[in-house]
Amino acid sequence: SSGSYSREFYDQYAQSQEKSVVNKMQQKYWKTKQTLIKVTGKKEDEHVVASDADLDAKLELFHSIQRTCMELLKAIELYQKRICFLSQEENELGKFLRSQGSQDKTRAGKMMQATGKALCFSSQQRLALRTPLCRLYQEVETFRYRAISDTWLTVNRMEQYRTEYRGALLWMKDVSQELDPDLYKQMEKFRKVQAQVRHAKLNFDKLKTDVCQKVDLLGASRCNLLSHVLTTYQLSTKVSKVISHMNSLC
Repeated sequence: SSGSYSREFYDQYAQSQEKSVVNKMQQKYWKTKQTLIKVTGKKEDEHVVASDADLDAKLELFHSIQRTCMELLKAIELYQKRICFLSQEENELGKFLRSQGSQDKTRAGKMMQATGKALCFSSQQRLALRTPLCRLYQEVETFRYRAISDTWLTVNRMEQYRTEYRGALLWMKDVSQELDPDLYKQMEKFRKVQAQVRHAKLNFDKLKTDVCQKVDLLGASRCNLLSHVLTTYQLSTKVSKVISHMNSLC
């Protein structure tokens, strides 16, 4: 009696394990099918796509922040190189005019010396712009490596759950097309797939909320960062402009 009970228990366990393996394989199949739909750009259910419109708008904003931060870093790098080159040329011209002016004892010589001195001083002031620019570069780079990377990881996790959820919806649609309410096994299978859809939706909705919140925070953080760091740069450029104006009057 106890032996037959053990065999029965083992058979039930084996059946449940088999169902679990089949269920996992089916999940993977529909997830892979959804991935292929996305990769190949095939048209998806318009109602499902519309339900993610707010999320997709946030993703567009995220990709814009990601792209413009890289563009800003490249622009700062190029700007610094140009400033250094211009400062060097300005300094060389200033030295040349001072040297030539010292040999000319006329009024023109004095003007050349004054202009040369002004140019050398201006080249030093131009180089002073590099300090706030370097700081801006470092801050934007840190923002990209930390804040953007963190959001990117959350976006990637969300996309995995979105694929899983949409794959489960495809599975449920497929099962429902063959559904016969009078057949218990088919109804049981439909309920299991339905439960899978609910579970996948819960995971996806949580990550969807996280992504939307992180992108909003990312946008606000970028505005605060640029507003704070650019204040120093704006002050430096104002000082530089005043000095250049004074030099032009010499």
